[in-house]
Amino acid sequence: MPRALLRPVWRTLPRRALVAAAAAGLLLAAVPRMQSGPPDPQLGLFALRAAALAFGLGLAFLLDDPARHLTTAVPVRRPVRIGLRVALVLPWAVLCWTTALLLVPAPARPPAGDLTLEAAATAVLALTAAALMTRRTLITEPGVMTSTWLLCTAAAAYLLLPHDRTLLVTPDDPRWQTTHTHWALLLAAATAVGLRACTDPVRARLRPRLSS
Repeated sequence: MPRALLRPVWRTLPRRALVAAAAAGLLLAAVPRMQSGPPDPQLGLFALRAAALAFGLGLAFLLDDPARHLTTAVPVRRPVRIGLRVALVLPWAVLCWTTALLLVPAPARPPAGDLTLEAAATAVLALTAAALMTRRTLITEPGVMTSTWLLCTAAAAYLLLPHDRTLLVTPDDPRWQTTHTHWALLLAAATAVGLRACTDPVRARLRPRLSS
């Protein structure tokens, strides 16, 4: 049954949002290459973080499904339907992020593994927020609200958090490793909440039994 869903799920993917986000992210990542003069590590760091946010904003639209209330009747559980969407987009997301890393000149490129951790946490936060919104509401297209939340959260983290509590440190900061331990914890927590949010609501599971 999941294999039979591949084609319809593929057709309902929000391609425009994903392509627009990928284009914006890659354009941001290419900014350091457009700079005249020696490579600037600060600009490379900013460009990759901006690209990660752009990719996350695109993934916020992944669960948009105008036919959501019709597909709930199919005999395939919600985690499988969401998992198919993620599986179809994951190679594209990995390709985009790898390209973004390579677009930044090596002398200006921050540690790739640590920035990949930040990008993964941002992406999972976007997907988790969208999954929570579809689980708790009747919204069929949570992308706009989710992307707005993600953008506001990123702006607040950058502008409002005290300097000693920020997650957005530079590689020369002695807190770099500690901060990325926090990023790893954030990724683990978001993943756990996201997996829970992808399950069928209790009421939805009980409704067929009650109707029978």
